[in-house]
Amino acid sequence: MALNTTSFSKLTKEEKINWIAEKHFSNPKEAIAVLQSYQNSDASIQKLHDEFIENTLTNFYLPLGVAPNFTINGKNYTIPMAIEESSVVAAASKAAKFWGARGGFKTTILGTEKIGQVHFMYEGDKQKLIEYFNFVKPFLLSESEGITKNMQKRGGGISDIQLIDKTAALDNYYQLHATFQTKDSMGANFINSCLEQFAKTFKNKSEEFGIQSIQIVMSILSNFVPNCVVRAEVSCPVSELNEDANITSSEFAEKFLTAVKIAEVEPYRAVTHNKGIMNGIDAVVLATGNDFRAVEAGVHAFASKNGSYTSLSHAKIENGIFTFWLEVPLALGTVGGLTNLHPLVKFSLEMLGNPSATELMEIVAVAGLAQNFAALRSLTTSGIQQGHMKMHLNNILNQHQATKEEKQLVIAHFENQTVAHNLVVNFLEALRKN
Repeated sequence: MALNTTSFSKLTKEEKINWIAEKHFSNPKEAIAVLQSYQNSDASIQKLHDEFIENTLTNFYLPLGVAPNFTINGKNYTIPMAIEESSVVAAASKAAKFWGARGGFKTTILGTEKIGQVHFMYEGDKQKLIEYFNFVKPFLLSESEGITKNMQKRGGGISDIQLIDKTAALDNYYQLHATFQTKDSMGANFINSCLEQFAKTFKNKSEEFGIQSIQIVMSILSNFVPNCVVRAEVSCPVSELNEDANITSSEFAEKFLTAVKIAEVEPYRAVTHNKGIMNGIDAVVLATGNDFRAVEAGVHAFASKNGSYTSLSHAKIENGIFTFWLEVPLALGTVGGLTNLHPLVKFSLEMLGNPSATELMEIVAVAGLAQNFAALRSLTTSGIQQGHMKMHLNNILNQHQATKEEKQLVIAHFENQTVAHNLVVNFLEALRKN
């Protein structure tokens, strides 16, 4: 099929699939069959998924698992996790069981403030601009009331608007820096709508005030939310800390502390350390229909807020008590967006008891802390690969289309052996030769 690519979006879904298969695949029928095999058999559900994004071909599945038995602030949760990486759900579940026997996880919401900015250029007198901002600020608020009315009814809205001088970083660059409370919605559309109204009002009123040189560049929320932060922590006596017969509790505690301190001072380690935290966070963020890319960007900026990339989690031992905690920025929502549309998102939120946005912040942070604890416990005792590769063993076997009988034999063989891809393949091939 000949096609001008600018008209691709005008094709039907079937035409798009056929065009893609013919143009990019040596076996078009096989390519089409793969896409069709991932279609939902329920036409209404498939239509819903098709309309989430543009140029949809099919669905891309991730496993949805659960980590049960989490105790958070005295309440029990089964946490949904959407992720493709082996061992993450198992590790979180193991950490939940471990800390459930030691009082569970404690959380504190440190703030819920979100941020948006109108970026503009101004070449005139700064004092004149300050006078103009003081004049126009009430109009910025009043002319956005149509947007903020419903949010205000729910207890949210615009917290403040400030004029920020950024000319030391970039000539003539200023901001309207606005802060918001968005309650149970993530608030991106609400914030961006307010900002665009601010920009319109700010520009329109400037000529009335006698300022001619304001150039609006863009109006957009920020995914850096250093004042929308939750703290999650666990603690217990050092004597109750370890279940590994090969190392004493005090040795484990000191080794664990040192591992955290290394992540605090060594960026190469901190990135991988924080990636482990994000294994837990992203999995829950995805399962609950939130924007994991925004969360990732904000979290890593937060890890660098003091000028050097560092660990999100911290640990200490005081008076024989071990404490492990993290503070992480999380702009999440439990209403709006996919939360009202995606059937599995609704399923996940109901499993969690239909939490508020702040309760979801707490749950997500705990998932991150649990995952980090499990990873550090493995790293400082048996090593990360022992558990991870055994979880990965099934993926290797599936990749090589092992039968049920072959899987049983391979798993039994590697019960007390090092698991490596080539060793598994070699053993499987030897089995098949006999």
